[in-house]
Formats: sequence, structure tokens, C-alpha cells
Amino acid sequence: MAQHDIVRGLYSQRLHHFLDEVTLYPVSCERLAAGRTDQEWLEGVLAGGARIVQLRDKESPDSELLAKARYFREKTREAGALFLVNDRLDIALLADADGVHVGQNDLPPEEIRRLAPDFLIGLSCNTLEQVKNLGAKVRKGVCPVSYFNVGPLYATATKQGLKDYLGTQAIHHFIRECSLPFTVMGGIKVDHIEELCAAGVKRMAVVTAISQTPDITLETAAWIKKMKECSGDRREDDAAFQK
Repeated sequence: MAQHDIVRGLYSQRLHHFLDEVTLYPVSCERLAAGRTDQEWLEGVLAGGARIVQLRDKESPDSELLAKARYFREKTREAGALFLVNDRLDIALLADADGVHVGQNDLPPEEIRRLAPDFLIGLSCNTLEQVKNLGAKVRKGVCPVSYFNVGPLYATATKQGLKDYLGTQAIHHFIRECSLPFTVMGGIKVDHIEELCAAGVKRMAVVTAISQTPDITLETAAWIKKMKECSGDRREDDAAFQK
């Protein structure tokens, strides 16, 4: 089998996993994990049924971050879950992750795709203009991004200094501009699930709503159960994109 076909097959496998299995999208943040390490957090969310995790660590030295990423890779592979790294393409490549999630001021997705053709690439979008630009690339067939994130929706401890948040009403305006799969993030609590599902959300990225609870495993399982109950069967909705 040609190398190109192998790469396409791995990317397709990862994308189908994202579309078919991901509901709750836990993102790590050790300083907001109620005294638990990222490794303890990881074991909790995987035991609760998470099908994807993102390692977000902006404080550890590179050598420690790489060791942590390799631990995440080992445990997510055992659990059959996707593993993405926030921002750090070098760490993601060295740890054999499934992808990276970047912001508007990080490495351009086009450059990431060139170096990592089989990676899932997530892109944070904080304004309508950013989503319009992404949608234009999709329509031209030159978009390297796998999914985009809408946020922050509500006040959140992970974005210090922000005063303006998008709110649920922004979701409709954002997603009509781009046909890619999307996630939402920023201050989401369990009480928001029904409202967000009604707005068309299928995948919710969360930090403190999981990391600061007494029992991460139970909370993760509860979120997944409620999201599935509110969302129903998502496969038909995503069928067009998978084709």
C-alpha cells in the first residue's frame, strides 16, 4: 500500500472516531484540578468513558511535558480514545498523538498539515470573521482544519482577563458560516447541556466542570450520559461530512 494511502486511511480513521464517538471533550489543566495531577485526571476521565482527551499544559518544562504526553498516549491507546495536544506540534509528533488543537496566533494549520498529514487539527475561533474565513477555505477545498471550536461561551477560569463572552446565541451564527464539525468551550456547566444540544451542539469541551469535581470518573460518565440523551443519534447528522 502506498504511503499516501496509509496516511489518508489513518486520518480517515481518526476523523470517523471524532465524528461517531466523541461527545464530551475533556481538556486538562493541572492547576485547576483540585490538587490532582494530569495523570490522575486522565485516568479519571478515561474510566468515565471519555473518547477523546486534550493535554493542555503551558507550564511544564519540555522534557516533563513530553514524558506526560507519552503517558497520555499510552493510556488513551489502551482505552481506545483519541489524544490531542494543545498548541505543541513538536510534542504531539514525538508522542505519536492523534492531533493538535491550536489558536489563531499559534502555528498556522496549513503548516501543521504539511508536517503532520494524518493529524486531526482543531482551531479555536473567537469571532464570526474567523469562522467566515475558515468556511471560505472549506468551500474552496483548501482547508487543513478538521474541526473548529466556538468559544469562550461563558465566563471561564481558563481565560483570565476576558470580559466578553460569546453566549449560546453565537453558535447559530458561527456554524452557518462553516460546514466543518465543531466543538464549544468556555465555562460550560452540566446545566447548559440541554440548551446547547438544542442549539445543535454535539461535542462540548470542558475543563473545570470535570477537573474540580470530587469524583472525576462519575462526573465524566454523567456528562456523557446526559449529552447522549439530549443529542440523540448523531451519525445521520454527520453523514454528509464523512462522505
